Amino acid sequence: MGRYNGPGCRQCRREGVKLMLKGKRCTMAKCPIETGRASPGVHGQRRGKKLSDYGVQLREKQKLRRMYGMQEGQFRLFFDRAQRSKGVTGDKLLQLLEMRLDNIIYRLGFSFSRKSARQFVTHRHIKINGRIVNIPSMGVKPGSVIEVKDNPKSRAHASQSLEASQARVVPGWMSIDAANFKGEVLKVPTREEIAPIVNEQLIVELYSK
Repeated sequence: MGRYNGPGCRQCRREGVKLMLKGKRCTMAKCPIETGRASPGVHGQRRGKKLSDYGVQLREKQKLRRMYGMQEGQFRLFFDRAQRSKGVTGDKLLQLLEMRLDNIIYRLGFSFSRKSARQFVTHRHIKINGRIVNIPSMGVKPGSVIEVKDNPKSRAHASQSLEASQARVVPGWMSIDAANFKGEVLKVPTREEIAPIVNEQLIVELYSK
């Protein structure tokens, strides 16, 4: 199954929660979640019947997967990696997702959304510790310095995004030097710092069946 290229707002409507897929649009009054638009599809207006336990678990997984813009196979690989790690599987999954490079770029405000952050990285606009990287899914380690490449096109995009995301607070586990288009990952975030929109334990239960 290929990557989803349809309307981002449709996915938010399906899950009934803001997944922050469209950058600044998600903070505007015309956001479909704010206006109360129904779920997509012919029967969207009538959706609301009680879900089975499996259905609830599936919806939690889909919310998290769609928020980070991942295909099912890739998401499962991250879950398997979290399951092999020491500690609570759900917490480890959230930490692995947060430490992805595309998410770091988005959290720092260098790109409007995680989707645009992936493109930004793929087009070689980002450096980590002085080296250009082009793999959006790579894990970033604590102590790494992320920098927007010093060329007009790269920094123009980052500057526009920083201006548009001024209302978005950079998490405490990161630091940013906006004037020099640099950021640093200080540590791996805790679950409380990530503040997920899902119940990750339900995802663990789903994959453990």
